[in-house]
Amino acid sequence: MDSVPGLDLSQPPFDLLDDAGRARLQASVDVGFHAPGSTLIEAGKASPHVHVILKGLVHAYQADGGGGGEQRFADYGPGDVFGAWAVMAGRARLSYRAEGECLSFLIPAEVFRRLIEDNPRFAAYFNEGLATKGQLSVSGQERREAAELMGTRVGEAQLAPAEHVAAATSIADAAARLRERHVDCLLVDDAGHQEPGIVTRTDLLDAVALQRLPLGAPVGPLASRPLVCVGADEVLFQALIGMTEHRIERVVVRDRGAIAGTLGIAEVLSHFASHSHLISVRLARARTLEDIASAAAGMNELIRSLAAHGARMPYLMGLVSALNGRVMAQIFDLLVAPEHRDRICLLVMGSEGRREQLLKTDQDNALVVADGLDWPGLAEAMARFSAALDAVGYPPCPGRVMVNEPHWRMTASQWQERIGHWQQRHGGEAALDLSIALDARPIAGNPALFAPVKAGLMALGQDEILMHHLASATLNFNTPLTLFGRVRGDARGIDLKKGAIFPVVHGLRCLALRHGVAATASLERCEALTERAALPRELGRDLPQALDVFQRMRLDAQLAALQAGRVPDNHLDPQALRRLDRELLRDALHVVKEFREHVRRAFHLVD
Repeated sequence: MDSVPGLDLSQPPFDLLDDAGRARLQASVDVGFHAPGSTLIEAGKASPHVHVILKGLVHAYQADGGGGGEQRFADYGPGDVFGAWAVMAGRARLSYRAEGECLSFLIPAEVFRRLIEDNPRFAAYFNEGLATKGQLSVSGQERREAAELMGTRVGEAQLAPAEHVAAATSIADAAARLRERHVDCLLVDDAGHQEPGIVTRTDLLDAVALQRLPLGAPVGPLASRPLVCVGADEVLFQALIGMTEHRIERVVVRDRGAIAGTLGIAEVLSHFASHSHLISVRLARARTLEDIASAAAGMNELIRSLAAHGARMPYLMGLVSALNGRVMAQIFDLLVAPEHRDRICLLVMGSEGRREQLLKTDQDNALVVADGLDWPGLAEAMARFSAALDAVGYPPCPGRVMVNEPHWRMTASQWQERIGHWQQRHGGEAALDLSIALDARPIAGNPALFAPVKAGLMALGQDEILMHHLASATLNFNTPLTLFGRVRGDARGIDLKKGAIFPVVHGLRCLALRHGVAATASLERCEALTERAALPRELGRDLPQALDVFQRMRLDAQLAALQAGRVPDNHLDPQALRRLDRELLRDALHVVKEFREHVRRAFHLVD
């Protein structure tokens, strides 16, 4: 038969078919007319067709058992596909009814099943969860670039051999070994330590030129410990994040526990067309606040470049977090004298504490001060620190969650008192402050000062009354879906932070606290909760993908706003998205809705 006009096979999911599949589909599709109120597919029964709506609206619903009512699940408009499950499984989960006159393309069941058999990616679109749909939304060329950029494993890179020397080896002999073996570092074996240390070419140069050590001095005392290691099966991009965070240019690679070699920044950069290392180099050379600001100015362009090349959101956020940490720690070291650094600990909180920051946003930080510290200039130093962050591009927090505020600059004892206060006060500002503090992690100063604070925070998870009140904030903002399951927004679109990201982040935060999960990153919390059966496995699989969808769409909108000279925010216009992206957004919001229900049941909440 002649092809039917109006069925666009270049749009998802039909763009996933091969040429033969498209030809078979076009030759067999028909058009059906459906009168107002007519049932197109009935729950519990098979369907002779898969439908693609050409005109009109179709409601999907489920009858309430015996009561005569019904529960609406979604509505479908032009371009939407439904009935695939009824064809593949032999029975529909929902009923579908026309709202007004409706026209739909009819794909015969046997043709659709053949397309599923012959086209794995087309089959995956209908068979798999949100994770697969997210992967399928990337175009072919973008997918290949992303796979090359994000899929390379550490073990596939060119590793340098692991050269071992004894701790008694002299500086001169160690330098000769470096030259002889064409390596940049040596692993130092010492009977006093279980694991080897590492000494680099730069370490030897500093020992001779700066410390004035004789060439016959042993290298044992120069070795750095513990080793910073990555696994051979880890993604190469993760090694780049680790080097950035630890301010080093070489890591040790382990394969099934054994040391397989070392990996340097040059080998990593050979795989990435990224100037993240240039930012790191400029930060390493920075001696003034102006130098640091100049280096940090390249962050947005780095984010834009990596996003355009298909960088996965977790890796991108991890790299940005590592660079942000470098910037903040260097400003901290610039303004805090060495004699005070061991008596205070700088914390980052909020999205920075969860390592989920992308574009630079408000400051969210706090300070733990050792009991008994005598430093009259502390308040002034922290005021200068907050001002310096502002100058570099991190604006002040509207809620004043910053180290220049006494409320967030406390001694170790005061932190314990504050935690006790949060346990007694279950709402308002106390609940907000507690939520912020639960995401805290140390980035500068003495991290040991934070350990008892973290322990005090984690102990709150055993207080059921507190957890009930804290978790209730998960339900504060409605998921932006209509009664019929479509995306709902206003003139500005939808607020992704309030309606999508916050319920997931906060719900995972509360569940993690209750189940003793110390991680602060949402993805790590989700993984740990799934392993402990505190989250259903399917929900544990789809939540990270939903967050990925929200973060990617928000970043795209924010970068577009910057390009247009507008101030970026958290709003997204669903109508500006491609059809598959709109469906991804809707699916992701349904995951949020399901997760909110899980949190509601887990903490016995009432909407």
